[in-house]
Amino acid sequence: MCGIIGIVSQQPVAQVIYDALLVLQHRGQDSAGIVVCNNGNNLKMRKDNGQVSDVFHTRHMLDLVGNMGIGHVRYPTAGCSSSAEAQPFYVNSPYGITLAHNGNLTNVEKLKAELYESDLRHINTRSDSEVLLNVLAHELQVSGGLNLTAEQIFSAVSETHRRIEGAYAVVAMVTGKGIIGFRDPSGIRPMVYGKRDSAGTTEYMIASESVALQTSGFELIGDLKPGEAIYIDTAGNMSIKQCAKSSVLSPCIFEYVYLARPDSIIDDIYVYKARLRMGVKLARKILREMPEHDIDVVIPIPDTSRPSAMELAYHLGVKFREGFIKNRYIGRTFIMPGQTLRKRSVRRKLNPIDIEFKGKNVLLVDDSIVRGTTSQQIIQMAREAGAAKVYIASAAPPVRYPNVYGIDMPAAEELVAHNRSEEEIAEVIGADWLIYQDLDDLIDAVQKGNRSIKEFDCSCFNGKYVTRTIDDDYLNRISHIRSDSAMQGNNEDGTVVGMELHNNA
Repeated sequence: MCGIIGIVSQQPVAQVIYDALLVLQHRGQDSAGIVVCNNGNNLKMRKDNGQVSDVFHTRHMLDLVGNMGIGHVRYPTAGCSSSAEAQPFYVNSPYGITLAHNGNLTNVEKLKAELYESDLRHINTRSDSEVLLNVLAHELQVSGGLNLTAEQIFSAVSETHRRIEGAYAVVAMVTGKGIIGFRDPSGIRPMVYGKRDSAGTTEYMIASESVALQTSGFELIGDLKPGEAIYIDTAGNMSIKQCAKSSVLSPCIFEYVYLARPDSIIDDIYVYKARLRMGVKLARKILREMPEHDIDVVIPIPDTSRPSAMELAYHLGVKFREGFIKNRYIGRTFIMPGQTLRKRSVRRKLNPIDIEFKGKNVLLVDDSIVRGTTSQQIIQMAREAGAAKVYIASAAPPVRYPNVYGIDMPAAEELVAHNRSEEEIAEVIGADWLIYQDLDDLIDAVQKGNRSIKEFDCSCFNGKYVTRTIDDDYLNRISHIRSDSAMQGNNEDGTVVGMELHNNA
């Protein structure tokens, strides 16, 4: 999971990109990068490990002078924290192309071989995003000429779609020409675009989430459709074309559960409203399974679960209380690389308000339960604060399978729900009772916002991968790469020893 931005303007864009990346910081806290192109067709780039405010200082911003550019915030799917993997990536031929990517390519080893043997291109990192950049660059070299046209760009994107597999939302800047955006044929990862009028001209922005547009004063035009590409040249002319032969919108349902900001709109679905509906569905299930419940208070595990918890409490007729105070200077533990760091961060991030727990039967509500270690620690904190009983409800179904589309869900055997019943999971995490959302209820809660979406990627819950090219060999390979035990083989600089595949979007 990463956040991407692309802007074409007649004014300097670095500050707008910076502000938009701050809004997308929840999508990645490992590294950040911005590249801009000035009127002299020179590129200025700054990227490094760290959060946006750490990577960019005044001296960097003063140097980033240009009227179009792209930006990226990243967290590493495979746990690497090397600055060599920070995006955007750059390749000089043809034109000088920079690229930022959100997602994960699932045929990256095949592509690497093709790039070396057929396209005569060298890959310098283990990032699938660099592979994607070189595929696109090769196809642009084949399709384009000195005066690159929109049709030539769309032809190159079509060939790129043909060659690559997996989930990808991409922004790429062709030096002196314009910015390209495209989304995979299943629309797994989100991508929106919008415009604003400034000084008599129209500026365009492409972004991972609508909130990045809204906070920068851009009007949301819509979502890029699956398989669709958008091209905005330096003069501000926008073209859009369907570039994939077949496409079916199948967005990642985990975006609505956890990844996206609640104030975003993804594929015409308000994320906040979807999370409220998840709370209603979960309350109804509790009333079915525990009609004579003894819950005294509902407490959310901040922040993502708050809308679901509020609506759940209302429909149960139980008090809603804030029981944990969150230190907002600690990042999201789910997307932190390495289990040791995640464990260390939980108690730093949350502190209980004892009075809300003492002597009460507490229902904690979380958006999802992945590894279970965070839930285990939070439940222990609730007991230490004096709770009589600690129940826990998950707004999502059990996470039993790894995600292969750009979310750092670990090896299957490290998922707490893998090969365990709900009773066994409750025992592992130390809960007196545990209840999960039903998958059909989750789908209905999200789908109600846009009934035209007939399919979601729910692979982490049901093991059905919408690209339908995922086999046991691939899952075994990523299991080896993503396991926390494998991460113990990291070098001091964060690179991973002895691994074939490295996904960073």
